[in-house]
Amino acid sequence: MRTLNGEMTRIIGQEIQKKIMARKAPLQKLRNIGIMAHIDAGKTTTTERVLFYTGRLYKIGTVDEGTATMDWMVQEQERGITITSASTQCEWKDFTINVIDTPGHVDFTIEVERSLRILDGGVVVFCAVGGVEPQSETVWRQADRYKTPRIAYINKMDRTGADFFKALDEMYTKLGALACPIQIPFGKESSFEGIIDLIHMKLIKYKDESGREYDLLPIPEAALKEAQHYRYVMIEKLAEADEKVMEKYIHNEEMTEAYIIKHIRKATLHNSLVPVLCGSSLKNTGIQPLLDAICEYLPSPVDVPAIKGINPQTEAEEERKSTEDEPFCALAFKIVTDKYVGKLTYVRVYSGILKTGTYIYNVTTQEKERVGKLLQMHANKQTIIQEAYAGDIAAVVGLKNTTTGHTICDENHPIRLETMHFPEPVLSLAIEPASKVDQEKLGFSLRKLQDEDPSFTVRYNQETDQTIISGMGELHLEVLVDRMLREFNVSANVGKPHVAYRETISTRVTAVGKFIQQSGGRGQYGHVVLDIAPGEPGTGVEFLSRIIGGAIPREYISSIEEGVEDSAKTGVLAGYPVTDIKVLLIDGSYHEVDSSEFAFKMAASIGLSDGLRKGKSKLLEPIMDLEVTVPEEFLGVVIGDLNSKRCKIQSIKQRGNAKVIRGNVPLGEMFGYATGLRSLTQGRATYTMEPSFYAEVPSSIYDKIISGGK
Repeated sequence: MRTLNGEMTRIIGQEIQKKIMARKAPLQKLRNIGIMAHIDAGKTTTTERVLFYTGRLYKIGTVDEGTATMDWMVQEQERGITITSASTQCEWKDFTINVIDTPGHVDFTIEVERSLRILDGGVVVFCAVGGVEPQSETVWRQADRYKTPRIAYINKMDRTGADFFKALDEMYTKLGALACPIQIPFGKESSFEGIIDLIHMKLIKYKDESGREYDLLPIPEAALKEAQHYRYVMIEKLAEADEKVMEKYIHNEEMTEAYIIKHIRKATLHNSLVPVLCGSSLKNTGIQPLLDAICEYLPSPVDVPAIKGINPQTEAEEERKSTEDEPFCALAFKIVTDKYVGKLTYVRVYSGILKTGTYIYNVTTQEKERVGKLLQMHANKQTIIQEAYAGDIAAVVGLKNTTTGHTICDENHPIRLETMHFPEPVLSLAIEPASKVDQEKLGFSLRKLQDEDPSFTVRYNQETDQTIISGMGELHLEVLVDRMLREFNVSANVGKPHVAYRETISTRVTAVGKFIQQSGGRGQYGHVVLDIAPGEPGTGVEFLSRIIGGAIPREYISSIEEGVEDSAKTGVLAGYPVTDIKVLLIDGSYHEVDSSEFAFKMAASIGLSDGLRKGKSKLLEPIMDLEVTVPEEFLGVVIGDLNSKRCKIQSIKQRGNAKVIRGNVPLGEMFGYATGLRSLTQGRATYTMEPSFYAEVPSSIYDKIISGGK
């Protein structure tokens, strides 16, 4: 590959920036896509090639060397993983593509969540060796929740153990996806030579290792029979998803290439089909056809349904179509602290135009804010733009009180969009400043990190006089503490990890809460009767009122609910939050003079605490889905170790020349497991883990937790 000198690099960079600043792509030619996968499936490597072949980069960076453009954080470069979703923009043919590269590690699943919330389509990358792995299933479910159309790209076809058809089958069996191959590999492992295009029935073969140019050749005789079979499979899958294709299929009518492409696109947009491609990103094979598929099959902003929201003034549902003629409306989906420009608010513009220097209305905070600057982002690099149009993704400088999930819009046409789903933290650490100098800086840095990451929470425990930080796992908290030191220059000491236990009720009870005080003059009087029962797993605290006939005035009901919610933050066993309960207000009484909001809030709090004691409150612990990939000779010792950690093994399957153990294990047993597993298997085993559900703590463990032994 030709080497460019520094001057050429500078000129190319300037030309790219000029094109971006001058661009206003037609909406039909715009693609907002995310690249998602299990860790180490090759997302960032694929994104790097996408940027190179579209001319956005002049040189390919690598994850292993820490030079990948989208992994710009020091922590990402050191660990060789993606931690934060990075946004960029590139052009392919006459299309403009906004790309977000998302993390694959479960600890950073919030980054995938908020990216999917604002994207129109996705590319899910699978490893040809690993197939459908645990985090693959997680991101697939997230995409299902947002009804995001997607295509699949089976990567690493050159690796030993690569099996395209096994990965294809797992998409169907594990994900329930109607996976439709539109390509199959020509060769595999070390003999992987190219890609067979099943639509055009051509062999795509690259001319050299740079991957810049390829030939479209006739399919060799040895591979023709297999190609014809899978073309038939492709048409069959398409017929399952589309009635018009089914008619032609039944009557054995000929289908043109244009007809097939048109109906694959239609089925993909309706989420009834997933086109499947293949390649090897590291070997620069398959990226241009992937870019073609992104443009041909994934939606533009006008292909997805109009965004719906609630008018805060009328509480009626309204919608905004993706056009500049509609009133301005956007969603803030990510906050980043930049050391040069301060707070960057990433927004997806759904309708209208956002202009530099104008005022926007934040529906969530009911405040007006001024747009200082608009930026087009390329990972951590910035280009100033003057306007962002419907369909665009941009970063705004100057929004002080706007954070993740807030809706910003035209004040004269307010609309509140659906907010985002944030996972509950499962792991906590006590943190304290290393010196008095760090005391003030610690609070500042924690607030900044909390603004950026909604899955990271901070609270102060008054009983222990400690600041407690909570997150999605050991790696998540480790990275955040490292960022405090490097970005905010804060030295801090951290304690041992603590599991985020929960409390819940065992049986249905009726509880009475009374708060009565007489201290001369006006007193306090609040009296409530609560029916408290176990709720469905994952429902949190549900509060309902059945008060009729004025036993308690309506204006006090919200105070009672507030009292229940406050009391539920600290349970009666060990101070852990209460979850999965239904609280029904069934009766009570009030005093015409002495009753107040405060009195009823206190009465509700007393009533809930009393009910939890009566209802035999029990302790719950987070249970994790675990997958361990281990060489066969170490299978016995790894299973024995897992059994000692209270792991319930669900399955043991073969994957290539290794065994894959899947099971459920309490989080509290898994601290330091990475080191232990390496020791047991000479560093040859790997594992992934993600939150699954809460289960009751066994009595043998319960006493240790209550006494602070865990």
